Amino acid sequence: MLEVIIIVAVILAIAIAVVLILAATKPDTFRVTRAASIEAPAERIFPLINDFHRWTTWSPYETRDPAMKRTYDGAANGKGAVYAWNGNKNVGSGRMEILDAQAPSKLVIKLDFFTPFEGHNTAEFTMLPQGDATNVTWTMYGPAAFMSKLMQVFMNLDHMIGKDFEVGLANLKTLAEK
Repeated sequence: MLEVIIIVAVILAIAIAVVLILAATKPDTFRVTRAASIEAPAERIFPLINDFHRWTTWSPYETRDPAMKRTYDGAANGKGAVYAWNGNKNVGSGRMEILDAQAPSKLVIKLDFFTPFEGHNTAEFTMLPQGDATNVTWTMYGPAAFMSKLMQVFMNLDHMIGKDFEVGLANLKTLAEK
């Protein structure tokens, strides 16, 4: 019986070591980008992103917790606007602040997550006119802490976050093309 316990312990130790080694080989940063062509001028799309109060109409994260507490601070919109949230396990808690707003082409947002995992990232939205449409790109990037690298051994962050970005861009498209 002791021999079986030792074998199981060794196999478990090897499995843990393999996971830790795989996590250590992951990149120190991550980047997720999605884009959509929206049949509307950038001047119609930009205000939907530049005003955190309007995110409830298109952001896929806004519907995950109907009881989520939201607070707005700083400027009403644009540079200096702040949005904080505190919700259930599906949304956690965090804070966003618009650091740069170049109407109608670019927004840079400082994105801080506090729970369930701490993270400090940057989100960028760019709007590039393409004939009668606008190519909208949503990117999030930042450092990959060891916990993030460990999670990446088991799940694809690009796929997981990218799906949400695709939904958000589709919602923006629907709103802007009305």
